[in-house]
Amino acid sequence: MKRSGLTLSLLLATLLSACAGYATSAATPAHVSDGVLTGSNGMTLYVFDKDAAGSGKSVCNGPCATNWPPLMVMGDEKAAGDYSVISRDDGKKQWAFKGKPLYFWSKDQKPGERTGDGFNNVWHVARP
Repeated sequence: MKRSGLTLSLLLATLLSACAGYATSAATPAHVSDGVLTGSNGMTLYVFDKDAAGSGKSVCNGPCATNWPPLMVMGDEKAAGDYSVISRDDGKKQWAFKGKPLYFWSKDQKPGERTGDGFNNVWHVARP
């Protein structure tokens, strides 16, 4: 009887420590592909020179956000590491990397495209 109680205690302790590690590890909202940040869909992410790093704001709203869709925070995702969450003018939440809001470019048609890099000399691929 003592042996099965000890085995059960060890099993429970192992299970709880595994769950604790899982709860504290956050998935990142972006991935690195070929030296640039990409969304979970594989599409290239961009930063905008007119966004002030660390301001907690995006200046790309309205028609700008139609062309440059923000990388939105989904559900109860939480900031971790170099990723932070900013509030947009419409109250929605957007991901930022090292304080710079992240965007997609509507003209990129497939993963790996970077057609927005250098657009108007103010849009650039986001790099880790």
